[in-house]
Parts: sequence; structure tokens; C-alpha cells
Amino acid sequence: MMLLDVDFVSIDFSLIIEKLILISVILSASLGIAMYATWAERKVAAIMQDRRGPNRAGPFGLLQPLADGGKLFFKEEIIPDGSTRFIFILGPSLAMLTATMTSAVVPWGPDIKLGERIITLQVADINIGLLFVFGIVSLGVYGLMLGGWASNNKFSLLSSIRAASQAISYELAMGISLIALLMMTGSLSLRDIVEQQHGFWKDGYFTWNFFKQPLGFIIFLTCAFAELNRAPFDLPECESELNMGYHQEYSSMKLGFYLFAEYINLFVSSTILITLFFGGYNFPFMDQVQAAVPSILFAMICVSVLLTKVIAMILFFMFVRWTLPRFRYDQLMKLGWRTLIPLALMNMLVTGGVLLFILKK
Repeated sequence: MMLLDVDFVSIDFSLIIEKLILISVILSASLGIAMYATWAERKVAAIMQDRRGPNRAGPFGLLQPLADGGKLFFKEEIIPDGSTRFIFILGPSLAMLTATMTSAVVPWGPDIKLGERIITLQVADINIGLLFVFGIVSLGVYGLMLGGWASNNKFSLLSSIRAASQAISYELAMGISLIALLMMTGSLSLRDIVEQQHGFWKDGYFTWNFFKQPLGFIIFLTCAFAELNRAPFDLPECESELNMGYHQEYSSMKLGFYLFAEYINLFVSSTILITLFFGGYNFPFMDQVQAAVPSILFAMICVSVLLTKVIAMILFFMFVRWTLPRFRYDQLMKLGWRTLIPLALMNMLVTGGVLLFILKK
């Protein structure tokens, strides 16, 4: 009888608890910010249209998101007879799942030192973090496509086809625009990219990637508008042509999942933009602040700085939505294939030339 020596792997339960707490905090913050982004959207629209906006539910209308959520929760669940039931339910579930997964690789702040233990404010620091983000974002369009197809409604199907073709077209330009950034950073890890943007100024120039890749940022931002299906790229939901779009047959919380996933994606996309181009949690004179305050307080300051930048980016998305008119579909495709992709390729070649012949890297 052969005896096998089995080496039991020691499990660090404190690390598991630490990550579970971090996941819970990030998920709760994402849901909370997405919930009040709906209130902010209506307030921004009201300000730009000289109206008051929500002002009945609570002070300044702050309880309006709770009222909207309660209304959706208690509405009747309707599944059309001609729909494919399983896929009809899977669509909004997949949209919500992919929306909440992307934030796992975002570094929310610097490490916290508690005695000999170091707590990392990042769920997973993988060396292909940016590819992970792109993979999850690419899966998100399946939620729209499945929902529109399973509804057995021609308007919903047309809308989902628009969403898929729009996502594919603009993901290509978005990916090429990031190649130039990756050539400069030399890493796909979001933590490495943030650490390379430490502070604000170093060696006679800005450290934030926005100042090194302004054209790449503009291309990435434009593609982010298209990926989020927000005006002026909201062709999958244009009411004048497609009634409501891919979620026309949905009601109650299945409709709520689609609407909520849109605002969670808005929050996560803004976070990725800030992480890649605006230094993430970095800010000017952060070394002096770090030397003057405890580790936990410094980490909280950095998290606050990151969230402030993210909220500013979300407000920018909202201002653009209520300023620019919607593109025609042919204009949308022309911008993606004939303008953004050539610009992204040109930016990549110029960046490679500068790195090779001028900076000698």
C-alpha cells in the first residue's frame, strides 16, 4: 500500500476576509454612485434646460432614486409569450454582471500599512488588467444583444444589432488608441500605470498620461461615449426610430437592471479613464502629504481624490449628453471607421517614432 505525502496549502483567511470586505465596499459604492448618478443626470438636465429637476422626494429631491427603485421593484413582471424565456431573463442579468466585474482590477488607493501587514486597495492586481477590462466590456454587449433578440420584437432586435455593431466598431479604435499608451508605460497592469503617474510633475514635465497622449485620450473618450450608448451615440435607444430600444419588452427589475447597468458602466468607465490618463489617485504634492499624515489617512485622501476626479468625469459625460444632438447611424459608422481608427493608427506610429528615434527607448 502506497502512502502519499500531501502538502496542505496554508490558506490565509485574513486575506480572504480582507478581499471580501473590499469587494463589498467597492460594490456598494458602485451601486450608490450609480443610483445617485440618475438623480445628478436629471439635475444637470434641469439646470441646462432652466428647470428645477427632482425636488419632491426629500430635500433637493435626494430621495428620488429610492422612489424610482421602489417603483420598479413593485411593478408587475411581464414576460412576452413569444419570447425565449431563459435568454430573456439572462440578458439583463448578464448586463448587470459584466458592469460590476470591471472594477476588480482598478487600484483605488495606495497600500495601507498596519504593523507588519500591508493591505492593498485593489481586488486583483493582475499583469493583464487592461486586457481583463476589455474582455469584460466586450462581453457586456451580449446582454443587450440577447435581450433584444429574445424579446421577439423587431424594434428590440434592430436596436440590439445597432448596439453590437456600434460596440465592435468603436472597440477597435479604443484598443488601437491604447497601444500608444502601452508603448510608453510598458505594462498592462493598471497599478503599474498609476504608479508611473506618481505626483503631477517630474523631470521637467507632467507625469499624467493625458499630457503625454492627448490625442489618445480624445479617441478613447469618444469611444467610451459610444461604448456606453450615451448621447450623441445613443443610437440603440433612439425613441424616434425604435420606440424604447432593446429593453422595450422589459418591466420591473429586469428593466431596472438594464438602466442600472448603464450608470454602473458610466462610473467604471470614468474610473478607467481617470486611472489611465489623469493619474488615478495621484495628486500634486502627495509626497509631502504622505510624510505628514498616517498611512490610513493618506490612503483615504487618495481614495477621495480618485472619487473626486471620477465624479468630475461623470458630470462631463452628463454635460455632453444634454448639449450635443444625436448622430445619424451612417455618421456614427463613418466617424468610427474613417476618422477614429486612422487617427489612432497615426497616433500609434508617431508615438513609436518618438520613443525609438527621439527618446531612444
